[in-house]
Amino acid sequence: MKICTRNWLTSFLCLLILLLVAQLSAIPCLAQGLRIAAASDLQFAMPDITAGFQKATGKSVKVTYGSSGNFFVQLQNGAPFDMFFSANLDFPKKLEAAGLTESGNFYQYAIGKIVLWVPNQSKLDLSSGLQILANPAITKIAIANPQHAPYGQAAVAALQKENIYDNVKAKLVMGENISQTASFVLSGAADAGIVALSLAVSPHMKDTGRFVEIPTGDYPPIEQACVIMKAASEENKTTAKQFLDYFKRPETAAVLRNYGFGTP
Repeated sequence: MKICTRNWLTSFLCLLILLLVAQLSAIPCLAQGLRIAAASDLQFAMPDITAGFQKATGKSVKVTYGSSGNFFVQLQNGAPFDMFFSANLDFPKKLEAAGLTESGNFYQYAIGKIVLWVPNQSKLDLSSGLQILANPAITKIAIANPQHAPYGQAAVAALQKENIYDNVKAKLVMGENISQTASFVLSGAADAGIVALSLAVSPHMKDTGRFVEIPTGDYPPIEQACVIMKAASEENKTTAKQFLDYFKRPETAAVLRNYGFGTP
């Protein structure tokens, strides 16, 4: 009789466990919110934009900042982002050509600019622009890594245009992205830096240093574009399209211009 009781109890517990598993599997997964990979030059402008979008729609947005080239590689390998805001046109176009993005959603949202930036305590006279970098007093110049950062490519192009690249290339220290590049100069690890105007005018940097804009004719336009990833969930694709529409509004363009970007 005891054996029968044990068998009945075991069967009951097994049935109870199966019912619990069935109920749990029926619970829908919680939405993770819109996941965006964004170039580092957007780290101050984007929070203002996402805050406005979240207030208007109630939709959650999480932004990760970094090098456009690194994000490109990650997205090729299935990184879980729903949108990609690149600091150039090439990376989004390559993702589009590979069939990894939603068709018809490629959008050029801004044009970046570069500046020569030094901390307030620096005695360098920036009136001569990039030519000052040949000064022997400057031993380290921070730029973003041109191998995967569009702002680094622009910096190299400007130095070459001014015919001083060969003279200063031994002084160059490479940031993983334009944000790290700025941090090198802020921390004193470099004497000067070629950084994004959007960072130079940000609350984090505007009162700590001086800058001079590098003529736009000295480097190819830093045209920036975004795409929606095909691997995004249907719910997040819908949110991404809403966010893209929000990005096209005049008030969003005004935020970008306030942070030093040109807008299409």
